Order: sequence, then C-alpha cells, then structure tokens
Amino acid sequence: MKRPGLIVFSLILVLSAAGMFITGAPVYVRLFALSVILLGGAWLWTSFSLTGMTVERQARSLRASVGDIFEENFEIHNNSRIPRLWVEVLNQSDLPLAAGSRLLTWIGGRNNRNYLARTWLTRRGAFPLGPTTLSSGDPFGLFTVKKTFSPVDSLLVLPLIVPIKQFTSPPGLLPGGKAIRQRSLEITPHASGVREYVTGDPLKAIHWPSTAKRGQMMVKEFERDPQAEIWLFLDAFADVQAEKPAEIQQTWQDWMFRRRPELSLPVSTLEYGITIAASLAHYFIAQRRAVGLVTNGPVYTVIPAERSERQESKVLETLAFVNGKGQLPLPSLVDAQSRQMPLGSSAILITPSFSNDVLLAVENLQRRNQRPVIIQLMAESFGGRPGGEALAEKLAFRNIPVCKVYCGADLTETLGGFTARQNGQEMVNWQKLTSIPSI
Repeated sequence: MKRPGLIVFSLILVLSAAGMFITGAPVYVRLFALSVILLGGAWLWTSFSLTGMTVERQARSLRASVGDIFEENFEIHNNSRIPRLWVEVLNQSDLPLAAGSRLLTWIGGRNNRNYLARTWLTRRGAFPLGPTTLSSGDPFGLFTVKKTFSPVDSLLVLPLIVPIKQFTSPPGLLPGGKAIRQRSLEITPHASGVREYVTGDPLKAIHWPSTAKRGQMMVKEFERDPQAEIWLFLDAFADVQAEKPAEIQQTWQDWMFRRRPELSLPVSTLEYGITIAASLAHYFIAQRRAVGLVTNGPVYTVIPAERSERQESKVLETLAFVNGKGQLPLPSLVDAQSRQMPLGSSAILITPSFSNDVLLAVENLQRRNQRPVIIQLMAESFGGRPGGEALAEKLAFRNIPVCKVYCGADLTETLGGFTARQNGQEMVNWQKLTSIPSI
C-alpha cells in the first residue's frame, strides 16, 4: 500500500540531509531535525497504537439458512489507558458479502466500542467467523500496524427451503395396515412388547403396568410403521452438472431500511437440486412421513429413513456440504441403496441427467417393487447440453411421473403445478376407465 505522506517526508529528510552536509545552511539543519522528529514520533506512535486492543465477535445463533440475515455483534476493547484516534476493523471471513468491516474513531482509554453487523446469507456451507484484523497508525497516516485475531466460532448455513403447499403423493404403500415386524428406534403406533429400561430410553416409552408388576423399569418396544418410506436421491455426479456464473446484486436501500433482499438461486443444477431436496424433506417430515436421503457428492452418503425434526436437521446439515464432484453415476447410486429399501418404498430421483442412465435407475427400482418419481432439472436451461425433453418423453411413455424444472422457475409453483397435473392425469385415466361401455 503506497503512502504519499511517507514518501514526501522521506524525500524531505534525504534532501535536507544532503543540503546540510553540502552547504551547512541552518534552514537545512532545522528541516532535517523536523523530519527526524516527525518520522520518529509517528513510528513510535504507531508501535504502541494497538497495544491492549482486542476484538470479540458474538452471534445469537451459529445456524442459519440461505436467505436469512445473519446478525453479529463486534466489540472492540481498549484495555490501555492511552486513547486511540482511529482503528480499522477488517472482517476477513470467507462468508460471501460478509459485513463487519468498519472504521472507528476515538476509542477512549479503558473503553469499549461495539456495533452490529448484518450479513445477507447467499451460500450454504460452513464459514469461520474470522479472522478479524485490527489496523491503526499515527495521526498523519505515515505508518500502520495490524493485529490479527483467529476465528473462534463457525457459522453453518443450511440450504434454502422454499414453501411447498402440495406435492404429488409418491405411489408407494398406503398408510395403515399390518405391522411389517421390523424393529424401530422411534415411537410408532405399533407396540410389539416390553423390555428392561436402558439409560437413554425416552420416559414416554415407559410401560407403567409392567413396571409396577415386575418392580423395575420396563419400556415398550415398537415396530416400524407400514406407511411407505420416501427416499430422496440427489444426483451430484460431476459429469451431468451444468452451471452459469451469476452476480449477486444488492442495494444500499436494502441495508438502510433493513429490508431483506430478494434472493435468486445460483444458475446451477446442483444448487436447484439441493434446494428441492431440502424443501421436499421439510414438506414430508412435516407430514410425519419417514424420509431418507441418498447422495453422491462427493462421497456416497446415506441417511436412513426416519420421521422427526432431528431427521430434518440431519438431512439439511448433509445437504449443506454437498458438492458437484461426485464420481458415482445415478444407476450405481440407486442400485447400492435400493436393496436396503423396504418393498413399496417411494424414490424421488432429483437429477439433471438426460442419458439412458435414468431409465436404468427407474427399471432397477421397478424390479424391486419400488415406486420412482423423477424431478428432472433441464440442463439446457442452465447452460448444459440439450436432451432433457427427449428423456422426459421416454419416462412419460412408461407412465413414470416427471416434474421438469427449468432455470429461473418458481419452485413453489413448479412442484405444486406438478401435483395438479398428476391429479388431472389420474382423473382422465379414471374417466376413461369408467366410460368403457358394459357388455
């Protein structure tokens, strides 16, 4: 960083020293002495300008979602008796659009300054809150000194969840019926017996009549609900992803009036797929459906199907770290997990692929009496190669439900409209069936 003041005073020092030794004129002696005193005093002032200065960063919550406004409190402590004329706070976090960098003036001795920074979260992932650098110097700006503080906490940004009012019910087994006689770690309507209490068992699972009869704590055991499980398959295979660079725009009016900016998803099939997977997981778990997740970005990851708020947290945390560098194609992903899925389970495949690999994955699921639904990200609209429309026609010819998602589409309307189209198609099929004349 160039400092014009330092360059000017250095030239004055050199020229005055040369004039003093050559001519010996008093004016050069005075100018030389003044330059030495000014530069030496400025350097000495700078050396002690950050002595006793510390910074603390505190946030109400270290978990947030894309689209939220993250609030963080910065507190600058001057533990010295010497006041500070100016201190610059630089937030060097990797968080996109990170706020918090500010110039503070006149911090008195044994005094503190604090302020609130608001950051609009636009990207999922984990971001350290720091490092934070304090910079200060002399009143003339000749010298500067910096002091860096390492990050203490990290912020976890979960994927964006769009509101889904309705989505086609995946064609799996219907609710109710006979228990399938498989043990469940969660409480279901199907109790199969009792056992002795083990540390960690929920108190609401205690069977009090058996406890009173045997004189020791007894808890109920449960079997899995026969309602169909829903499995979300997120295709993060590197060879099928498409993406365009996008710029994030923000205006000073949004920050001045504390308005939440309007968020648009990056032009990326992966980001659209992650948002859809997160939204569907939230939607089905809210309906008390057992939801599981399978993805390959970058490693093969499986979250067993469960129904609970904790399950939603596990799914969102996993999706927060997914990237588009997977090496496992969709058919292999489905084949690896379909063997572990109960008969009649519903599989929602979220993929930008337009190759026949999708047909192979569908056939694999159908052979195992599992019901697929395809959410096809049209790669051509994201800057990828064409071919999605032809695949959608092949799937529709096989009576496979297909929801086509284009870049820039409103996901709430797209997924809800897909439900309406499916219901309309079912009504048409029913009318055709009932219109057949009797013999």
